[in-house]
This record gives sequence, C-alpha cells and structure tokens, in this order.
Amino acid sequence: MESVHGAYDGAEVDERGDVEPHITGVPLDGSEGVLEIPDTDEGELDGDEEWDRAVGPMQFIPQTWQRYTADGNQDGEADVHNIDDAALAAATYLCDEGSDLTTDRGWNDAVTAYNQSVQYANEVADYAEGYLGR
Repeated sequence: MESVHGAYDGAEVDERGDVEPHITGVPLDGSEGVLEIPDTDEGELDGDEEWDRAVGPMQFIPQTWQRYTADGNQDGEADVHNIDDAALAAATYLCDEGSDLTTDRGWNDAVTAYNQSVQYANEVADYAEGYLGR
C-alpha cells in the first residue's frame, strides 16, 4: 500500500524483487501533513542530509530501517529497495509494535505506529479486507 505495491510513480518490481527506479518520499520537514524528522543518517539511505525521507517499497525512514533491516529473499544483503527484504522488515516492525495482531486493538496499534493517521489505518484495513477476498 505504501508504494502501490512497488509501482509508485512508474516504478516496477523485477523478478528478483528489486524496485526500479528507487522510491523516495518527500522530505519529512514538518510541512502540512508531514512529520518533522531531521536527518538521522547523514543522507546515507535517503540521499537527504537535512531531513529524513521514507525510502523503498515499504517507505521506511532511515532510523526504522536501521532497526528492522531484514534479508527477506535470503541473498545475503538487506536492501530497503527490495520488496522481499522490505516486506519482512515491515512484518517484523508491525509485530513488534502491535502486541497481539489477532485483535483489533493490536492490529490498529501496529498500523498506526507505522503511520499515525486514522485515514491511513482505514486504507490499510480496506486493502487487507481486499486481500482476504471480502
């Protein structure tokens, strides 16, 4: 959902799960509707030395990717721009943030930890229902 399944703005996911071109979000500079997160990684992950930006198909901010880095496709490299790696990292993050994900409260806590927006949580819930075929 974060990046339209890796297809945001013309990006594509190849057979290895790599997303090209890379997806990088707007500067998290505190402007309307955006959190203010000054740079945490000297621009290493997101190319921005002033503000953090969400990166990759699951839109990780650098400090979160650093904590939840994962090698989902088991190729020996954790790559925020690989959908398998990013999806595993996101799953770990959601499980870590949400306690019991089988409850509405736990699920909501996890999703709102990822993005603190009621509209976002509702959109994710709609996608989840769609994946279930409901």
